Amino acid sequence: MGKTRVTETVLRDGHQSLIATRMHTEDMLPICEKLDKIGFWSLEVWGGATFDSCIRFLKEDPWERLAKLNQALPDTRLQMLLRGQNLLGYRHYSDDVVKEFIRLSAQNGIDVFRIFDAMNDVRNLKSSIKAVKKYNKHAQGAISYTTSEVHNNKIFVKMARQMEKLGCDSIVIKDMAGLLTPYSTSELVKALVDTLEIPVHLHSHATAGLASMCQLKALEAGCSGIDTAISAFAEGTSHPTTESMVAALKNTDYDTKLKLPELQEIGAYFYQVRKKYHQYESEFTGLDTRVQVNQVPGGMISNLSNQLKEQGELTRMNDVLEEIPRVRADLGFPPLVTPTSQIVGTQAVLNVLTGERYKTITNEVKLYLQGKYGKAPGKVNKKIQQLAIGNETVIECRPADLLKPELSRLKAEIGKLAKSAEDVIIYAMFPDIGKDFLEQRAAGTLTPEYLEPIGEKEAVSSKAPSEFLITLHGEEYHIKVTGTGHPSQERRPFYMTLDGVPEEIQVEILSELDNEAGLDSRQSAGSSKLPKASKPGHVTTSMPGVIVEVLVKVGQQVDAGTAVIITEAMKMETEIQASITGTVTEVYVSKGDSVNPDEILVAIE
Repeated sequence: MGKTRVTETVLRDGHQSLIATRMHTEDMLPICEKLDKIGFWSLEVWGGATFDSCIRFLKEDPWERLAKLNQALPDTRLQMLLRGQNLLGYRHYSDDVVKEFIRLSAQNGIDVFRIFDAMNDVRNLKSSIKAVKKYNKHAQGAISYTTSEVHNNKIFVKMARQMEKLGCDSIVIKDMAGLLTPYSTSELVKALVDTLEIPVHLHSHATAGLASMCQLKALEAGCSGIDTAISAFAEGTSHPTTESMVAALKNTDYDTKLKLPELQEIGAYFYQVRKKYHQYESEFTGLDTRVQVNQVPGGMISNLSNQLKEQGELTRMNDVLEEIPRVRADLGFPPLVTPTSQIVGTQAVLNVLTGERYKTITNEVKLYLQGKYGKAPGKVNKKIQQLAIGNETVIECRPADLLKPELSRLKAEIGKLAKSAEDVIIYAMFPDIGKDFLEQRAAGTLTPEYLEPIGEKEAVSSKAPSEFLITLHGEEYHIKVTGTGHPSQERRPFYMTLDGVPEEIQVEILSELDNEAGLDSRQSAGSSKLPKASKPGHVTTSMPGVIVEVLVKVGQQVDAGTAVIITEAMKMETEIQASITGTVTEVYVSKGDSVNPDEILVAIE
């Protein structure tokens, strides 16, 4: 192994950043033998959004994926990304769940645990670091790098020293959004190397086009390891290209000693694999220097664009990117990394789509402002805090100190559906979708998300014009159709450019031309079954989502502002409140229903 340690990210962060974490295990296993022979310091294979994506979209057992990869990669360290006390979910878990998760992860093959906290609150890392060391695995403490009026190198060095004292074996600068510049990297790495006795690694996304330069300056300043991605899943919102960095460092003091021809074979394999996931390609995952302003990380922007597409609002992406820094400032400048990236991003989406800032506030934002994710780096907007939580007390201790042990309760709740300790953790991480996954597995009905055949998007051009000019109100527009998505509930997305600007439209058939008789009018099969809201007492949602819980019954008295429904959109939950004081006369929805704006969910009189 060369002087520079290389962590390869193609099996986790590479595809999370570029195709919304959708790569199936079946596309990883055939190349594992070649990956195992390269000599990487570690191969990142798990954690981040992969656990969620496996059970939510791919209908794969994430533990089974890990076990298969462990068997297929016997000579390479397997690495995962762990969100400290949040593990792989979006809330803090009790210490007994944290310990059990790490025990099972180590047992199933994880060698290196990269542990971070979205708030950079070191208190939230203690349990994870302690558990990793108990099982004799490598604990890598991560600094969630960000820039703001409250962040500086002195703070980051102090944090690194605290993690070293807790037992970390190495420190990584986790530049999830690609905010580092070459010289700021050199300064930070030098400050860390001069202070610490353990190695320093660098993880930086290539979003702004600076990451490879940052890696070189980091190595010159004493950095020991870098994160890269095989070419087919590199650059843009992913990482610098593995092959390119190996070539750049060859025959220098920082030589990786990795073999370029073997890496190129792996790159060719993944080049073909990526075509299979063409429906998840996004216009927003390429080079974009705006990240230096909006600070949106690679994995977040890939998933955000996919989620906006599902909402039929992809054209609002630029509005959301402008709103994100404003929401971040309101919340005291948290680094934008899961789960705070989801918390900030989803609230920004709500602010944009509802047309009124903080008209709807997610439950996660409320928990954040209560201090249940940890201490905010800066001062929060008191007006927003008051609007969200009223006069509730903000906690100041380590949030997990307030949590009772919950592993026994979780085991009892999931019962016989859990066939193993790993199944209990699936339920613990994501109770609703985890339980659904286990039920579907038991019934033999697991059905992965539909993958469009390669070439399906291009098929539209063989049946209809794909490029044309239209004139509307005297203005001429150049339209080029670039593809079409899979129909969903009688709607079909079409992707196009309008005067060179990427756009998406949703087409729903309301009537068709009859070749013989002219127009054949009919009611759309996609029409909603729910009645439309028309009175003040009709409770509605601000954006499309899924019903998570119905909190009221017919005949129940409620006050205006009382939570009556909980919905989920883009993995975040939102309480829908009673619009007036009165009696519930009708409940139109049940748990699991999909709903849209302006539909009546609950009627109150």
